[in-house]
Amino acid sequence: MNFIRSLIYALCFIVSALILGPLIVLARPLPFAKRYRFAVLWPRLLIYLAKVILGIRYEVKGKDNIPADRQVIYLVKHQSAYETLFLPWFTPFPVVLVYKKSLEYIPLFGWALASLNNIPINRAKASEALRQVLRMGTKRIKEGRSPVLFPEGTRTPVGTKGRYKPGGVRLAMHAQCDIIPVAHNAGKVWSRNAFIKKPGCVTLSFGPAISPGDRSSEEIMAAVEQWIESEMIRLNPEDYPSQDPADTPYAQSKKKR
Repeated sequence: MNFIRSLIYALCFIVSALILGPLIVLARPLPFAKRYRFAVLWPRLLIYLAKVILGIRYEVKGKDNIPADRQVIYLVKHQSAYETLFLPWFTPFPVVLVYKKSLEYIPLFGWALASLNNIPINRAKASEALRQVLRMGTKRIKEGRSPVLFPEGTRTPVGTKGRYKPGGVRLAMHAQCDIIPVAHNAGKVWSRNAFIKKPGCVTLSFGPAISPGDRSSEEIMAAVEQWIESEMIRLNPEDYPSQDPADTPYAQSKKKR
């Protein structure tokens, strides 16, 4: 049954991409606010279809921690595509996504991403990528957008963590912008590169704001990682036998041949 549901969902994704993808690209001459409101109908539709077809519901914790009067930087646990679809339409201000540039080469989906003035980076050139995140991220914040970054860099399996990278923290320090850490368990029902999705409830938890102040990047990064990984244990203690964020195993990266 899960295979049939996942197949129907995949077909719906393709149909929606064929219809909405070109429309989002063609809307590029319009003012950003108008085309963003139109563009986020696509991920919102996909979240709705995930509920109706796949049986994937969601609940939100800590919504009161999201400021409605200013931009923030969301540093998000990365397990799935679900959180990437959820955040653009849920947050009070338009988001700007930081992602690997190769995503923009995906027909329709990537072209739509590129049309929304996000921040594509080349991971192979780390120093250049960081400078681009600092420059463009600060600019987008001043334009009224909230950056979304995945400090682990790539999706990790349930019960593991990636090595947290400092780009989002450095941006917060550079722009003097608060950080909202985000934990979730979407990987339980929609795991990385998995065609078959499982019914269930995704809990997305927004933590209290972390202000950069005059702290070092190491101190801020430690605070972000501690909150996210501790919250992951609170959400699904069965996946973390030690119950200690420091003991959470690192995801094993695949070696390139």
